[in-house]
Amino acid sequence: MLGIFGIIISLGLLMYLAYRGITVLILAPILAGLAALMSGDVPLMASYTEVFMTAFAGYAKAYFPLFLLGAIFGKLMDESGAAKAIAHGITDKLGKGKAITAVVLSCGILTYGGVSLFVVAFAVYPIAAALFREADVPKRFIPAAIALGSFTFTMTALPGTPQIQNAIPMPFFETTPWAAPFLGLIGAAVMFGGGVFWLQRRSKAAMAKGEGYGDHPNENIKEIAYDELPSLMMALLPIFLVLGLNFALSKFVFANMEAAYLADYGTSIAKVRGIWSIIISLVAAVLLTIALFKNKIGDVKNCVNQGAFGSLLAIVNTSSEVGYGNVIKTLGAFALVKTAILAIPGTPLISLAVSTSVLAGITGSASGGMSIALGALGDIYMQKALALGINPQAFHRIAAMACGGLDSLPHNGAVITLLGICGLSHKESYADIGMCTVVIPLIATAIAIVFATMGVV
Repeated sequence: MLGIFGIIISLGLLMYLAYRGITVLILAPILAGLAALMSGDVPLMASYTEVFMTAFAGYAKAYFPLFLLGAIFGKLMDESGAAKAIAHGITDKLGKGKAITAVVLSCGILTYGGVSLFVVAFAVYPIAAALFREADVPKRFIPAAIALGSFTFTMTALPGTPQIQNAIPMPFFETTPWAAPFLGLIGAAVMFGGGVFWLQRRSKAAMAKGEGYGDHPNENIKEIAYDELPSLMMALLPIFLVLGLNFALSKFVFANMEAAYLADYGTSIAKVRGIWSIIISLVAAVLLTIALFKNKIGDVKNCVNQGAFGSLLAIVNTSSEVGYGNVIKTLGAFALVKTAILAIPGTPLISLAVSTSVLAGITGSASGGMSIALGALGDIYMQKALALGINPQAFHRIAAMACGGLDSLPHNGAVITLLGICGLSHKESYADIGMCTVVIPLIATAIAIVFATMGVV
């Protein structure tokens, strides 16, 4: 019982102190050690050097290329003006009467093409602010619109997305980024349609009561020289390349490749083809972006360096959370937690969704929570998939969608950063962020599980 109590205290402190702004780089090893001490069945120093750091290094080894290339690609798209050109092009075609939809679609296109959600928020916000101001839509809805386009359907549901949340399940279930396309499309439709409906309904009600964009004296938005931006089609070319090349490599090239030599490395082509496809696609997109927009980027070397340096904090934060989770799963008390999760009645897809979403909520990280859940239970779910005749692709897609629910509770770092970018508070905007990124994605995941039980993938 003391071990269970230790896990609860450790998780509670992780969530609370992370919300208070203490970096997970410090919190994760200390609180993992606290749980180990209270459990009493894992030596403290061994839990750090042999469990925490081993898991830390394993996660970094597996996914650092995606963090690195995604950050570099995003920085280049931002510096070249291509990200802003896409946002401006979409808003210009839809018109000011569709301000919310335009912002959501702009963010969705960028994140679906592999641009980091933080880059998207910085790039789209000035355009969103101008559009909302012109249409006199209350500014407090901007964070939710950006979050809906960046943190939901393109992050976890749409098949083929190169975001890390779609890559993590691949080694566990031997799938590709295009796993369970129909489930993904169903989930994406619910998230996009439900979120846009909610925001439009809420904004119209607020405007009917006389609320407008509002007076924001501290708003500091630089004017954008729209005539200097690349054309919409030119800006979209790197996005199309990521998606097209990713699909071709994962479905046709690596899927038919004989790679028996990988057994010498303890893996197989089925486990690495998805990661390889995304890596090559992002490298190609980076090179194309530089070739197309070299004159607009200016100092390419500095831009690439900044993107590379920016990826480091993201990867070490998530790796620390994974290290923490692996320490927890070695504790004797965790066996009771695992038994309780696996005993959830119904299809194992439900217990997978519950464990992934709860851990994502506790850590405040979609990728961190899913990595912990699959690291502890991934092999078991793969065995269940084979034993029960459930397509492993369904497990991939449900895990990815489930991690994008409770992850964006108020203590989530991306939520805090987004509100800071927009100059708004939790009190002003979180209710709508929560509906679009927590409630509706959870509903979408539940609907996807229903379809998955009917054999839809």
